[in-house]
Amino acid sequence: MAQLNIEETKTNLKAKKFLMWLFLVSSFIYFAGLTSGFIVYTAGSANRGIKTILPEEFMYSTAAIILSSLTMHLAVRAGKGLRFGSQQLFLALTFVLGIVFFVIQWKAWNVLASRGIMFSFNKNASQSFVYVFVWSHLAHILAGLGLIVGAMLGRVRNIAQIRNVFRLEITSIFWHFIDILWIYLYVFLLLNQ
Repeated sequence: MAQLNIEETKTNLKAKKFLMWLFLVSSFIYFAGLTSGFIVYTAGSANRGIKTILPEEFMYSTAAIILSSLTMHLAVRAGKGLRFGSQQLFLALTFVLGIVFFVIQWKAWNVLASRGIMFSFNKNASQSFVYVFVWSHLAHILAGLGLIVGAMLGRVRNIAQIRNVFRLEITSIFWHFIDILWIYLYVFLLLNQ
């Protein structure tokens, strides 16, 4: 009977992991559509590029999110190795780095606002694309932070190891995706400034 429950749990978790992959594919398509729209818009107008130099804060936030991917990887390794104290530590570090990323992004937006670029209507719609890129990504960051909290709470509640590893893997997949997504967006924006 216990073997049947384990197999049933594994099957349910595989289905949930598949749903996560579907969500990531749809998110990829969303961002690919946005960047394609930007390229099409700027190709046919005098408003080529975003007409501003990106604030250096974007570079610092990129470093923070890359470092957070490393700590997330270490959290998964610790969890699979039954080193739960290390798992919680690395998850907490990932969470803190996610918050750091968010705060630095906010500072970058303040720099852009001080230049009169964002938070106002202007005639250069390509600058509005930047707004949509970054804020859509930050919404994904908030979702990732929620997943990290869920993984940490699961460990505190002493859930079964199979579920602990599942939560770690799902959180890791999502977090690495938003890391790669930000690098893509940042490079894209750099090439179009």
